[in-house]
Amino acid sequence: MAFSRPPRRYLDNAATTWPKPAAVLAAWERAGRELGAAAGRGSYREALEADTIRARARVRAAGLLGGVDPARVALPSGATLSLNIAIHGIVRPGDHVIATAADHNATLRPLHALATRGVITLTTLPCDGLGFVDPAAAAAAWRPKTRGIVCAHASNVTGALQDAAALAAIAHDRGGLLVLDAAQSLGQVPIGEIPAWQADIVVAPAHKWLHGMAGVALLWAREGVEIEPLVQGGTGSASDALDMPAVFTDRLEAGTPDLPALAALDAAAEWVGTETVEQVGSRCRDLAAACADGLRAIRGTRVFAALAGGPPIVSFTLEGYDPAELAVLLEQAAGVQARSGFHCAARVHEGLGTEAGGTVRLAFGPFNTAADVAAVVAAVEQFAT
Repeated sequence: MAFSRPPRRYLDNAATTWPKPAAVLAAWERAGRELGAAAGRGSYREALEADTIRARARVRAAGLLGGVDPARVALPSGATLSLNIAIHGIVRPGDHVIATAADHNATLRPLHALATRGVITLTTLPCDGLGFVDPAAAAAAWRPKTRGIVCAHASNVTGALQDAAALAAIAHDRGGLLVLDAAQSLGQVPIGEIPAWQADIVVAPAHKWLHGMAGVALLWAREGVEIEPLVQGGTGSASDALDMPAVFTDRLEAGTPDLPALAALDAAAEWVGTETVEQVGSRCRDLAAACADGLRAIRGTRVFAALAGGPPIVSFTLEGYDPAELAVLLEQAAGVQARSGFHCAARVHEGLGTEAGGTVRLAFGPFNTAADVAAVVAAVEQFAT
């Protein structure tokens, strides 16, 4: 007897958004099939077009950050690398750094490594049962040698959106920096009147809420914040010198850029700009809110969903089920594809009380529908009975 698979319902958008807009896929494919050149590495026609694509992606990424200077937007090969570049590039021996329990391992692990080696001292602020951090705790933790605050703008487990303006004020009043991991906010959370949420450094990947492809991220630093390069190598510029170039973007983009990923970012940023962050975020949060409400009505569930202007993330547990087991059952019964476990953010689960096995995480994208919400709720209701 043939196995009948339910329709695929992709709800792992916090890991990587899918499906991608048609224009993004078309740009990505064309760059690979027709251009096949490296940006900054030649003067023939296709190489010059690759240069144009990278420059345009940089300008559009700057626009998404509220109109910052494109010359201060580097495009390294991923957000984890970008966060390592930022962290290792600004701290000095003896510095103290403040992080939060709601952060992703992309920031906590490099900071932990530096602290373990005795390069820095580290304070990790606790979070509450939804993943929120009290800014006053950052002020209380500040020391004379504090370099700044490094934190996730929004939790990838609960969607809790931290008060970036308050954290920035605390850091700036004391002569420090705010570094934001915006993996779960850029493309979902409007910037507001002040660019880059008042932070000093912002990092975000292309493949999450910007709806691009893996292989490129953006790293913006305001004028006056200089970052020592973590990686040295070819940049296609100043090739006659052994020192890294002085130009901000060049010194942080060592290695051959992923042209298809850059082309996809260019198209994705245009798509997000046309659809608008406000509208995309609102549609996604409406679906997430409906799902959270439906799950809360089911006996035995615990739901962790902030949804106060943050990303459309709903984490939950169901009494009697390990989250890993529940995620498998959801796909088998309803085609729902969700992530289970700790989501590369183990510390936040101390605040949530889910240290045993983490949660099942659902993240709604702009191509999800009310039918996906109904499928989740119906399946969990069935398992709860």
